[in-house]
Amino acid sequence: MIRKIYIILLIITLTAGAASAQNVDFHVNGMGFFDNREYKEFVTRSRTYSGVRITADVGFNIDSNNHFIFGANALHEFGGNPFFVRVNPVAYYSHTGKNWLFNAGAFPREGLLTDYPRSMLNDTLRYFRPNLEGLLTRFKSDHVTETVWIDWVSRQTNVDREQFLFGFSGKYQPSLNAPFYLAHYFFLLHDAGPAIAIPNDHIRDNGAAQVRLGANLSHKTFLDSLSFEAGGMLSLERSRGIDGWQKPKGLVISAYASYKRFALNDEFYKGDGHHIAFGDAYYQYKTYNRLDIIYTPFIAKGLKGQFVLSLHNTPGNFSNQEAFRLTYDIGRKNLVKFKD
Repeated sequence: MIRKIYIILLIITLTAGAASAQNVDFHVNGMGFFDNREYKEFVTRSRTYSGVRITADVGFNIDSNNHFIFGANALHEFGGNPFFVRVNPVAYYSHTGKNWLFNAGAFPREGLLTDYPRSMLNDTLRYFRPNLEGLLTRFKSDHVTETVWIDWVSRQTNVDREQFLFGFSGKYQPSLNAPFYLAHYFFLLHDAGPAIAIPNDHIRDNGAAQVRLGANLSHKTFLDSLSFEAGGMLSLERSRGIDGWQKPKGLVISAYASYKRFALNDEFYKGDGHHIAFGDAYYQYKTYNRLDIIYTPFIAKGLKGQFVLSLHNTPGNFSNQEAFRLTYDIGRKNLVKFKD
């Protein structure tokens, strides 16, 4: 009965949106991935992720700034049964302006939070948690970009925990031609118990922050791209009523260089060990280095295919990871225009 009510409400919403829209468009994008991880440090995580994810939606554009978008984001893991092992609804309102973006609902994270360091938000979120469910607003000008967001992970029931993420990130560049910039990232996970209390359970907070000073030297060398970043990393952990804030700290240094279809990306970490709920587990080590060797054989409009060999180095261990990712995006295409 509840499912029927939801379907009726969706039909009413779509009909109302179509009636008031200037035009209706559709959008299809997706990603195929094969990610083989041979981790000596994490045997249980030494596995292969493979599959294809496709997103299709229909947008009702009230005007050039206001949009209602409905669709689905479906995941097929190779060898999985049923074919789509997970389908995430896409349903949100989006306001787009000259400097502002505002999204409310369930919307794709791709292109919005995918610039976060993987030490804070790991790269498997692109495979298995493609949507944000909540709110996001972004301000962007020639010098400043700032994004603030909240993502609801789990709604509290008698047995399910209440969990949500809150964060903000941004970048400041003095001018378009200035090589130097300052970037920052922050998020915090609020993890509260279910409605039926669990004995000796406590509200937990877990998060991380980074501030990086960067230099983009791409226009000063023969390379297509050359950039360096260095900064500090801080994580935050506590169980309320048990302890105060734990604040591990460390130094992060990274470098990226590309020429034609080849690229190198290296990141070095030195400091305290971190336990970040949504972060890459390698940063629990006090010393860690990751080198990505990247080859991009397929490039076309809206399409990119990359092979990535990742070499992980921790004290006493050397691990490897091989991945191929194919991303495609046809862009938004007009279906029908109702009025000028």
